[in-house]
Amino acid sequence: MALAWHVVFVDVDEIDRINIYQATMAGMRRALCALAEPAEQALIDGNRLPAGLPCPARAIIGGDALHASISAASILAKVTRDRLLEQLDLEYPEYGFAQHKGYSTPEHLAALQRHGPCAIHRRSFAPVLQSSFDFF
Repeated sequence: MALAWHVVFVDVDEIDRINIYQATMAGMRRALCALAEPAEQALIDGNRLPAGLPCPARAIIGGDALHASISAASILAKVTRDRLLEQLDLEYPEYGFAQHKGYSTPEHLAALQRHGPCAIHRRSFAPVLQSSFDFF
């Protein structure tokens, strides 16, 4: 039973500008700041804390296996991502986003080779960087 939760999307341009790790940290900070009920403490899965959190926090390696609140946050994030990729699959059906959910599967990499990157691909994603396609 959650008192409050919030999911944040960090857009592809910001991820490319600051890198995936920093974008993850920024997303966690924004989600905590946007809660309808302020958090008393944040439990973060991993070994580092985002800077500028609005509450005390603890980094917990393997936290998703140890704390229900971290597990719940992980589920919210993954379900939201999966639903977004299912919607994006309708817009970009040639990439198979509904099936691979953005992971570097052989099918995803083959679609990148066939079609080049689309607007939602990170330009900093190694297979995109290594491709011979000119984009934007």
